[in-house]
Amino acid sequence: MGHGSAGLRRLAHEVAKFGAVGALGTVVNFGVSNLLWHLTSLQAVRANVIATVVAIGVNYLGFRYFTYRDRDKSARTKELSLFLAFSAVGLVIENGILYAAIYGFGWDSSLQRNIFKVVGIGLGTLFRFWSYRSWVFKALPAQAVADAESILEEAETAEARRPKPKARVS
Repeated sequence: MGHGSAGLRRLAHEVAKFGAVGALGTVVNFGVSNLLWHLTSLQAVRANVIATVVAIGVNYLGFRYFTYRDRDKSARTKELSLFLAFSAVGLVIENGILYAAIYGFGWDSSLQRNIFKVVGIGLGTLFRFWSYRSWVFKALPAQAVADAESILEEAETAEARRPKPKARVS
């Protein structure tokens, strides 16, 4: 990541785009799980796993073509494999929490399911953000060059704005 305010702006922009895609995936995840919970006789965690898998598909498309569209695309098979592996860990985190709530504590009302789904998605999201940006959608080496160039441009702009001492005329 870059240094200074340019690097922070870039990270904030990335977090915002990650959040937008994640929000869409979360809506899909909640929608599918609640539909399956209310319209089918599927066991609660099994229905939630299906919903999580559907959301993972939506998220991959959003991350690849929106959040991280500028990142290296040369190793798509590896990228997708890593994405699915880290998504599977996120799925286990989310559904493990739901499983513990239902089968460990007996919290199985619709409200309780959704509360623990939120907790699981929250913890899974923290893991996914770190793993996707660190391992799946890695910055191109050129990104480091762009970071350095933007830092230099900021320094030159700051220098140009600094008031110059007036020359004396004799």
